[in-house]
Amino acid sequence: MFALWYIQVEYLDIGEDMNVPDDFTQNEMVTGMWWRHLVAGGVAGAVSRTCTAPLDRLKVYLQVHGTKSTSIKTCLQSMLHEGGFWSLWRGNGINVLKIAPESAIKFMAYEQAKCVIRGTQARELTIYERFCAGSLAGGVSQTIIYPLEVMKTRLALRKTGQYKSIVDAARKIYLHEGPKSFYRGYVPNLLGIIPYAGIDLAVYETLKNSYLRKHSSNESPSVFLLLACGTISSTTGQVCSYPLALVRTRLQAQVITAQPGGTIAAHPSTMTSLIREIFRNEGVSGLYRGLTPNFMKVAPAVAISYATYERCRETLGVNMT
Repeated sequence: MFALWYIQVEYLDIGEDMNVPDDFTQNEMVTGMWWRHLVAGGVAGAVSRTCTAPLDRLKVYLQVHGTKSTSIKTCLQSMLHEGGFWSLWRGNGINVLKIAPESAIKFMAYEQAKCVIRGTQARELTIYERFCAGSLAGGVSQTIIYPLEVMKTRLALRKTGQYKSIVDAARKIYLHEGPKSFYRGYVPNLLGIIPYAGIDLAVYETLKNSYLRKHSSNESPSVFLLLACGTISSTTGQVCSYPLALVRTRLQAQVITAQPGGTIAAHPSTMTSLIREIFRNEGVSGLYRGLTPNFMKVAPAVAISYATYERCRETLGVNMT
């Protein structure tokens, strides 16, 4: 029973999640319920990301252009003045489009990783084995869909009229900056998966086990308790991996035009040099620029995801009881 509710919480996609997928039961794999969970989670993620897109763009803008004197209010005013109200949703289209391939690739990679770790033994994975399998799955999915992550950042930061469409943006980036630009910031992004997935899983398991020790094993925890546990674990993971996410976003946003004699970068173009510059100019707080709007979107994102997921699972016939 607990596993069924955990699946529901685990597939509430609110964006920026690199958590470890949960195991589906053999019955769910045979009956096809697993893909219904993924579809319901994908739809919930799309609705949630769209509703909280202004906060996400605000976070990206602060990560790249924010300084010690930049406030959320001035940043929001700047975005509205440059592009109007609808500019707050820039980059959301591709952010929604990447949900399906990212979820599918992560799920398939996770299943394959579990098979390799288990070998010929029919047993449940330990928490450490799940962490390894989930981190590997996250690395595989991020490697394949990472160009879409770069596109999301570029589209979120674009000026009015800079790109006509997603395809036009991809074409211009490829022609002016080369194919390597689609993997700018890849290293800190990949490194961020390890602390995020590990801390998210460890915190969730700790909270879950604490509940089970105080209650009967047959007593099912409420969905609100599980949502709270999932929110706490995901938020903790995001806080610990946030500096790497900020460095990744700044690298993604850098436009380094290819020249006959090499490339010219106005700012540090490597992870370590960028971290040193942030420390020198902004201190430790500079690595957490944009964290406030990131926190602001968690509660509404979880609430919207849960409500949408409930409606979708009922439509798809997913029984959680």
